[in-house]
Amino acid sequence: MKITAVESTTLSTVAYDDTRDLLQLEFRSGAIYQYFAVPAAVHADLLRAPSKGSYFNRIIRGRFAYARAAEIQTDARCLILLSESSR
Repeated sequence: MKITAVESTTLSTVAYDDTRDLLQLEFRSGAIYQYFAVPAAVHADLLRAPSKGSYFNRIIRGRFAYARAAEIQTDARCLILLSESSR
C-alpha cells in the first residue's frame, strides 16, 4: 500500500491497496480509517479533487463500510484494527 501525503485541511495522507480495494485515510486529527470495497476510480478521483474534504464528505463518508485503525509505533510502522467499525 503506497501512502500519499495530500494538501488538505481535512486529510493528511491517502493510501490505496488495489488488491483488496482498501482505501486508508489519515485525518489531520491523527485518526486513521480504512474503507472497504472502494473502487480504484474513487481513490484516483479523491487524489485529483481540488477539495479532498468535500470529496470525502460527498462520495466516501457514509457509503462504504469502514473500521478505525490505531497507529502503533514499533521498529516498523504498522496498523491495528480496533473494534469500532460500521456495517
